[in-house]
Amino acid sequence: MQVIEHLARFKNTYFIILFSLFCLTKTSAQIFPDTTVHRMLKTGINLIVNQDYDEAEIVFTKLDDLRKDLPFGKIYLAATLIAKAYDYQKPFDDENISRYLEESERKTQKLLDIEDENIWNHYFYAITQGYSAYYEALNENWLSAISKGLNSVGAFQYCLDKDSNFYESLIAIGSYKFWRSKKTEFLNWLPFIFNEEELGIDYLEKAIQNPSYNSYLAIHSLIWIYIEQNDFKNAIKTAINALKKNPDSRLFKWGLARAYESINPEKSITLYTEILNSYPKDLKSNKINEVTLKHIIAQLLIKLGKRQEALNLCNEILSINDYTSFESDKLGKRLNRVRELKSELDNK
Repeated sequence: MQVIEHLARFKNTYFIILFSLFCLTKTSAQIFPDTTVHRMLKTGINLIVNQDYDEAEIVFTKLDDLRKDLPFGKIYLAATLIAKAYDYQKPFDDENISRYLEESERKTQKLLDIEDENIWNHYFYAITQGYSAYYEALNENWLSAISKGLNSVGAFQYCLDKDSNFYESLIAIGSYKFWRSKKTEFLNWLPFIFNEEELGIDYLEKAIQNPSYNSYLAIHSLIWIYIEQNDFKNAIKTAINALKKNPDSRLFKWGLARAYESINPEKSITLYTEILNSYPKDLKSNKINEVTLKHIIAQLLIKLGKRQEALNLCNEILSINDYTSFESDKLGKRLNRVRELKSELDNK
């Protein structure tokens, strides 16, 4: 039985990562020239990484009020709402996310019309298109997601061509090169179709060596790329280093737990349990994460020969009821697998 449930969850975001969705960043060589904006961006993004979403919204609302000419406030408000919903496995706030993205796009286009040669204006375009592609992909609007995603990667490439020290572009382009190559391996025999997986990894590794607002996204991508390649040693090393700076970040802890599954199941169980216990107690419901994590832990317990403990967890999962329609839609197939697992355990 495979214990790769969270990798499957991550694979559902391959398309997102392919187009560097979430690449809202600065470069190590280029801090945004307004020091107040720089400070607020750094503060707000750190709050997102550490799952303090309400405080992040406050910071980015203030930033938006302070610099109404810039799209930073709107795009990061959308980013915060998306991250919060994804972390808590809740329905997206479509109305506000769409509004923030649309307003960001209008501001970006206005800036480009005024000064097309300004690298920061192309950067704004890159991150706006990237997040728009991300959100379109989440809503399975694939054609729009592809179009906006390619626009994003192209704009990041423009920034890198204009300034070779624009390292943050490497996160977007590196992710794109790796996942594009991974998803089109069957075409590598064709002329002019090149496998750029290693180049993508090189770009990401270079990106994390140059600290930036969102270098954690390059770290996150690298962890799961290493896992995809069964390079668990580097995945663990990268995740542990990231957790030294952000010990409570579920973003990194999920990857670390997955990387330990085949190497040290006991450690993996401990980490998954920590993740489960780390969600705010005042959440009205956390059923999707609870079911997902307990199912993963149950499978790991079976690997350790602890079948009764695994059965107990299956029973706990199946005792949960009163799912919302959103939760039922998300958990339907998983709950069927839990029932199958319980049946196997009951019959042995």
